[in-house]
Amino acid sequence: MTSPAARFPRFRRLAAGLSAAAALLLLAVPAGAQSRIKDIAEFEGIRDNLLVGYGLVVGLDGTGDDLGSAVFTRESLIGMLQRLGVNARDQDLDTDNVAAVMVTANLPPFARQGTRIDISVSALGDSESLQGGTLLVTPLVGADGEVYAVAQGPVAVGGFQAQGAAEQIVRGVPTTGRIANGAIVEREVEFDLASLDTVQVSLRNPDLTTARRIATAINDFTGLPVARPSDPGTVNVQVPPTYAGDTVAMLTDIEQLPVAVDQVARVVIDERSGVIVMGENVRISEVAIAQGNLTIRVTETPQVSQPGPLAEAGQTAVVPRTNIEIDEDEERRLAVLPAGVTLQELVNGLNALGVGPRDMITILQAIKAAGALQAEIEVM
Repeated sequence: MTSPAARFPRFRRLAAGLSAAAALLLLAVPAGAQSRIKDIAEFEGIRDNLLVGYGLVVGLDGTGDDLGSAVFTRESLIGMLQRLGVNARDQDLDTDNVAAVMVTANLPPFARQGTRIDISVSALGDSESLQGGTLLVTPLVGADGEVYAVAQGPVAVGGFQAQGAAEQIVRGVPTTGRIANGAIVEREVEFDLASLDTVQVSLRNPDLTTARRIATAINDFTGLPVARPSDPGTVNVQVPPTYAGDTVAMLTDIEQLPVAVDQVARVVIDERSGVIVMGENVRISEVAIAQGNLTIRVTETPQVSQPGPLAEAGQTAVVPRTNIEIDEDEERRLAVLPAGVTLQELVNGLNALGVGPRDMITILQAIKAAGALQAEIEVM
């Protein structure tokens, strides 16, 4: 009997193509999980700067601040009108179309004068919604008190609010919004990256092993001992002669180097949502685990007893009826986990007991208290 491959030449070619593709995929898979230095570390001087400002949003449809209770909104409105030549100090201002807001933004690294950045706008007073409003000219200052950008424009709000006489619906957060490209950079943060002789590489998750691996990868790439870890979160790199005066090119080549990232054995628990995250290095010493509860359910189902339709005497009475159920979890068994089990074996063992996320949190904490969990537990 001939096989399908022998009878159909097209089938033979398809099978050969699939085999070749599978071989290429196997060759492309790395031996260990590695990440680029660009994804696990940051370079000195390449960072954002936080900006903040105080401003007014106008044009609201009756959803602004109450000027009687929001004194800062009233004073800001009067000050703005006076700067525009309008004397409103002696007037009885009564408008609900203005809201005081806080404006925040991130100034990207090496942002040049005249470039635009996105901003976020958040209500400061008792405004109900910023929908349809326009932010007036607002200077944005940095930590040094200097103005680095100026913001203005229509506010885009994702949420909304609708209400009637007896019902109110709120979707999202209508008191916050964003303005895409809403600020213009007016001042640059001076930093000459190209002239640096030494660059510091800062790890996002400090680790001694990872820092040493980064230094080793850089030294192997340059062929010179130019990198040295100074602490778990910092690697000092001397600019080699081949990159003299061209530090940007060196950082471009370094950030593409692959490094195997090491991590501390840690179990992160969020008790509010029941989420458990365990690292691959979590190990368990030999321990026995049992999980089960004695559950007693008492159900009352009273019934009404009435006399017959033609009975000469009798009265309606309520007859109690109680049902008691006892669940001893007899199907649960004691499970023994041998020493040095992996994360997958631990999960499989707990799942075999029918343990849910909530009970698993209690079991992991009990294992840690018994000294059998070789990992840190971090409760969020």
